[in-house]
Amino acid sequence: MADVFEAAGALRRAGEALAAAEGQSQARWQLMSVVSEDSRPVARAARRLGVARQGVQRIANELVRDGLAEFRDNPDHRTSPLLALTPTGRRALEAITVRADAAHRVIGEGFAQADLAAVRALLRRLTRQTDQWVEAEAEAEAEAEAEAGGGGGGAQRGTRSRATTGRVREEEA
Repeated sequence: MADVFEAAGALRRAGEALAAAEGQSQARWQLMSVVSEDSRPVARAARRLGVARQGVQRIANELVRDGLAEFRDNPDHRTSPLLALTPTGRRALEAITVRADAAHRVIGEGFAQADLAAVRALLRRLTRQTDQWVEAEAEAEAEAEAEAGGGGGGAQRGTRSRATTGRVREEEA
């Protein structure tokens, strides 16, 4: 597992460097990417990214402040506006994407397409199974607390794991 964490760290550092070259952070890049195809409410974007809504809201507000994104009316929910990229945001995302594509060609040099596909499938399976384990542990903890007469943090942990599991289901769709 340590190898996975080490690879994730290396990829995160590379992502930060790519985004920084265009005056952005990796977190801003990720959020711009998530809303680039379809406008989404912040909560849905957060679930897609597998992170807390509050952090995504802060980044969304920064993107709007900087003219890279805008909030639009949501016909499905009056109090949950849709986050959408502006033309300036689309240009910023495109610039990062061009840099990333060039970096990915260098980073992936010498890897067979079949190997990359196998790694991607394995990582998705690892993520799915990890999320399932987290959800089962949270449910078991909530049941134990309920039986003991408590009711504290188990529900909150269960909510987090369901959100993470929802992210995986959305990616698989």
